[in-house]
Amino acid sequence: MHIGRLMISDPRRAERFGKRPAPNLPDYPKARAGFSWHSVRSDLDGLPGGRGLNIAHEAVDRHAVGSGAHRIAIRWLGKGGATRDVSYGQLRELTDRFALALRRLGVGMGDRVFVLSDRIPELYVAALGTLKNRSILCPLFSAYGPDPIRERLTLGRARVLVTTQRLYRRKVKAIRDRLPQLEHVITVGEPDRIGEPAREGDGGETLDFEEALRAPADGFAIEPTDPEDPALLHFTSGTTGAPKGVLHVHEAVLAHYATGKLVLDLRPDDVFWCTADPGWVTGVSYGIISPLTVGCTLIVDQEEFNAERWYGILQDQHVTVWYTAPTAIRMLMRAGEDVAERFDLTGLRFLASVGEPLEASAVRWGERVLGGPFHDTWWQTETGSIMIANFASAGVKPGSMGLPVPGVHATVLTRTEVGMEELRGAGVTGELALRIGWPSMFRAYIDEPERYAERFSGPWYLTGDLARIDEDGYFWFVGRLHDVIKSAGHLIGPIEVEDCLRDHPAVAEVGVIGRPDVVAGQIVKACVVLRPGYEENDALARELLAHARRRLGPVVGPKEIRFWKALPKTPSGKIMRHVLRAAETGSPPGARPSGNDSTHG
Repeated sequence: MHIGRLMISDPRRAERFGKRPAPNLPDYPKARAGFSWHSVRSDLDGLPGGRGLNIAHEAVDRHAVGSGAHRIAIRWLGKGGATRDVSYGQLRELTDRFALALRRLGVGMGDRVFVLSDRIPELYVAALGTLKNRSILCPLFSAYGPDPIRERLTLGRARVLVTTQRLYRRKVKAIRDRLPQLEHVITVGEPDRIGEPAREGDGGETLDFEEALRAPADGFAIEPTDPEDPALLHFTSGTTGAPKGVLHVHEAVLAHYATGKLVLDLRPDDVFWCTADPGWVTGVSYGIISPLTVGCTLIVDQEEFNAERWYGILQDQHVTVWYTAPTAIRMLMRAGEDVAERFDLTGLRFLASVGEPLEASAVRWGERVLGGPFHDTWWQTETGSIMIANFASAGVKPGSMGLPVPGVHATVLTRTEVGMEELRGAGVTGELALRIGWPSMFRAYIDEPERYAERFSGPWYLTGDLARIDEDGYFWFVGRLHDVIKSAGHLIGPIEVEDCLRDHPAVAEVGVIGRPDVVAGQIVKACVVLRPGYEENDALARELLAHARRRLGPVVGPKEIRFWKALPKTPSGKIMRHVLRAAETGSPPGARPSGNDSTHG
């Protein structure tokens, strides 16, 4: 079925929100035809004197010259109304000082520096200072408990941990004696105590962040950095066993910069807000590196989601480009359009989403309520940056992943007796694969070379996702390989069924799985969370089944509905279908094939 595109130039949008400038990528086919990663490299500075390529230099130092030094790099919005602006010049000095502090501790190239913190300015200083020192930045999600923290610190052979005094006392202090390789813990004071030495309760076992930064960094210079030097170590969520350590190099900055400009349409005068936590790959790639390499102002909000607060930030901070998650978009939709109408959102120029497939209704809601459609993007922890996206100039196909980024060749493959074979033609479905060679491609699963090798077949990186390509070259997410339902000889992707059910006014959330069946092999079953005001009963279940079957047909439509109070999710908000399957089959929750962490599905 052909689904039309929503164009940024929709006259209804222009009438309400005014004319928008031409996108950075005005002609998608021409950009793909003439693109080279070498040309992107020429847009960046490189270290002075031809000493290589360093992420932090491109994100901070090259902007902190002349009048650019006074431009705001980070605007922090703290709890209780606190605010703090950090200019590019200040960020350069602070990150120099942090890098120098690591050097004084004997921490150098290749050493792993973990960061466990709320969204505070010191987190960003530590992250970029670590990269300046050529050490490896390893972010952790601050909501993790002691066990996941210990596991990742151990797997990553952490030498340094930067955290807050509160998180240290609550989550690290009790496990530190089981981390013999962890030599240094640097703690940041409480928000109302920053600048004071570590609390007596730390017993002198931690170093104070402010004290570490007191020494001047006059004459500091980033040492020669090869583009292939390791830079970033991201840990997957670990929902299928031990988390994987995904390693990226400094050359990844080429993809961060290019996709920031071409996909997110960033330019230096933008105010950009990425709502992802820096404990996740999106929060580092697009919550720190990408916007800073372009030279725009980055909004950092310390508080958690609140619809009115978020709309207030978009209005009061004059946010022009917004990158957020489908879960957050759905929560805003649930809050009601009347809430959004109380705020002036005319400054928003570009909206994008990441994390899981965004249903068509949410894309259109953005067009109607916020003034523009959400441009969904697809990538993975392993790809390091956006690979497929809906572009402003090419138009949005609601519900689709979009088109491959210039410089990225994507296709779908099928397994044959002699190996993987590329599928051709409109409408074909297969395993999504990317031709190797883009700069942000991961270089290793640490300590797991065999697992790393399994992700490749000849010139292709195998994503573990199923997708189909339509007649216009747009990609459509079908599901993870292990999530696809095989029913009576048909392959059914859970995403299509979930999108359909979410369109029903009673449904707040839904996760679709395959339940074992002796006749069909599997049948489609939907686990549904209802919106307030609706009651769980057989009549509503029949109504939902009928709604889906009318839209999808009897083969694809679910055969069973089960009501849940809440669906199991990962810390990043993705529905854990393997837990739903376990509840239906009695199998252990982790009993499913392992795969890659996708920031789309």
